[in-house]
Amino acid sequence: MNDTLVKLNDIRRTFRVGEISVHVLRGISLTIERGAYVALTGSSGSGKTTLMNLLGCLDRPTSGEYWLDGVEVSRMSSDARAMIRNRKIGFVFQNFNLLPRTTALEQVMMPLAYTNTGLSERDAKARAIDLLKMVGLGERMDHRPSQLSGGQQQRVAIARALINQPPVLFADEPTGNLDSRTTAEILEMFDRLNRTEGITIILVTHDPTVAGHARRNIRLRDGMIESDTVREGPPPPLQSHSTPPAHAESQVA
Repeated sequence: MNDTLVKLNDIRRTFRVGEISVHVLRGISLTIERGAYVALTGSSGSGKTTLMNLLGCLDRPTSGEYWLDGVEVSRMSSDARAMIRNRKIGFVFQNFNLLPRTTALEQVMMPLAYTNTGLSERDAKARAIDLLKMVGLGERMDHRPSQLSGGQQQRVAIARALINQPPVLFADEPTGNLDSRTTAEILEMFDRLNRTEGITIILVTHDPTVAGHARRNIRLRDGMIESDTVREGPPPPLQSHSTPPAHAESQVA
């Protein structure tokens, strides 16, 4: 089996704003191996969100090649890219994106309705239950989002992202709405999923401490790769006095 999961060759993305061409990505070439834990970082305007959208098959490049799990996807139609997303990619977002009236178990099972897995209802439910147990929510399966903490909601989102057994999990600022203690718990979970389950994780973050928990850090600047480093030694400790998310300010004021 080829160990290369992601391969980008001279990826460029240009947007038209009126009569002006805005060059957001300016020739990105990289490979990511199966089982990697990678952070994409960079300041606002560096191109990291655009790159994440391309890697997640939400957009396609102006030029260049993108190979995902042995398939060249950069020229696929939107429908074909949607099939790739459903089968090969799991997404975790900053705002959880959970349905308010749906239980944790139902949330996790939902993506199976959009893919032809051939699973029976019983097997689908069993897979969802196993995932919820794996993320530590075996006793919260019947709870709705309003009955769960922010960290528990993100755990539901992680289980949902893994239900189709994708080879890669994309996490876009997954700790942005969490306090420092819960951030540490979620990062510990990502590390465990990567180490023990072999799940490839690509994490987008502006926080250098969060990025330090990945084993590889790719930093973008002005649409190009500024640095590509591998972490040596243990990850840095999270600071307990980190600034809380905006929604938590009233609780700590």
